[in-house]
Amino acid sequence: MAAPLDIASIRAQFPALAINDGNAPRVYFDNPAGTQVPSQVIDRTVDTLTSKNANLGGYFTTTREAGAMVDMAHQACADFYNARSASEIVFGQNMTTLTLHMSRCLGRKFKRGDEIVLSRMDHDANVAPWLLLADDLELVVKWMDFDPETYEFPEDALRKVLSDKTRLVALGLASNCTGTVNDVKTFALEAKAAGALVYVDAVQYAPHYAIDVQALGADVLVSSAYKWFGPHMGILWAREELLTETFAYKVRPAGDDLPHKFETGTLSHEGMAGCLGAVEYLEQFGQGDTRAKRISTAWDKLVAHEHEITLKLMDGLRSVKGLTIRGLTSANALHRRVPTVSFTLDGHHPNALAQGFAAENMFVWSGHNYAIEPVGRMGLLEKGGVLRVGLAHYNTTNEVEQFLSCLTRIIRN
Repeated sequence: MAAPLDIASIRAQFPALAINDGNAPRVYFDNPAGTQVPSQVIDRTVDTLTSKNANLGGYFTTTREAGAMVDMAHQACADFYNARSASEIVFGQNMTTLTLHMSRCLGRKFKRGDEIVLSRMDHDANVAPWLLLADDLELVVKWMDFDPETYEFPEDALRKVLSDKTRLVALGLASNCTGTVNDVKTFALEAKAAGALVYVDAVQYAPHYAIDVQALGADVLVSSAYKWFGPHMGILWAREELLTETFAYKVRPAGDDLPHKFETGTLSHEGMAGCLGAVEYLEQFGQGDTRAKRISTAWDKLVAHEHEITLKLMDGLRSVKGLTIRGLTSANALHRRVPTVSFTLDGHHPNALAQGFAAENMFVWSGHNYAIEPVGRMGLLEKGGVLRVGLAHYNTTNEVEQFLSCLTRIIRN
């Protein structure tokens, strides 16, 4: 069993966690939409803007130092994903922007009548780009459907819609609504056997569990660093062979070397430095002789605490009359979900609940949260969606207790 986390020491590394508004401390349960950042991220960002603020490719000091930092950031994110090479890491503004771009690049491989499979559980960033592509190229769209009672995909969910015309399967590692962790490794095996590319949204999974792209079996995986304690940047991994053979939409002076042929224009170097800082923050919790090993083992320690506070939250919510948790609730199933807990409460609109929590300086989200497909599948789109509480390893048992007490007061009022 992993040793208990020193939560006080962890929180001391996040300047934002010490901020009070008036006499009220901030309680950050809005983590699925973006986590807070540790000092390493801030320091790396400031240093880059202060001493390395130049474009790449020149001969003078700032450009050479900026280039070295950019290379370090690529390698750090390769270690974060356990990629084979830093050449497989593409930086962009966020997962949505990267996916819109890559959908067009990969779309050059498809033709009219080809089929793509999308997921009813996904964030729209891994749905709308493919729907737009399908409309442009006259592709056939099929859907993997989940069970709204169990909040999981049936074992045959993908097999039911695969065919010899399937060219791509897009699905998520974890839902930003239900919190469900999906068996992407199995689905990827099925998709690859049918000859399809596998495109994975790892945004909600990345802040909670280790990612190993070499073992996952996918072709492309994307996350956004601001969901795992970094800056507003997106990081895409893809198999080097796929990147090499795939057409890239780019300006004429840009080269064809990897990964830069997909990194359009001048990127946020300070953002890339912040991503490096986020990886450096995470590796302090792990062990091993390489950074990839330290990152992988770090999650074993962090997830134990997350499971503890998630179970406490759900136990408290289950005692509230008329409240329905929209996701897995069993203590034995915690490994099949992330600590993103969405719920509905009879007689209370999610927006009104969110406003009540905001009045006590507790930050939560309400509505569909861009998870249009799962919220619609559960019949909640016209009812205001859900109230979403997202925990991270820097959250505390005391904050969960405050949240439950606040919920009781909101209901009474």
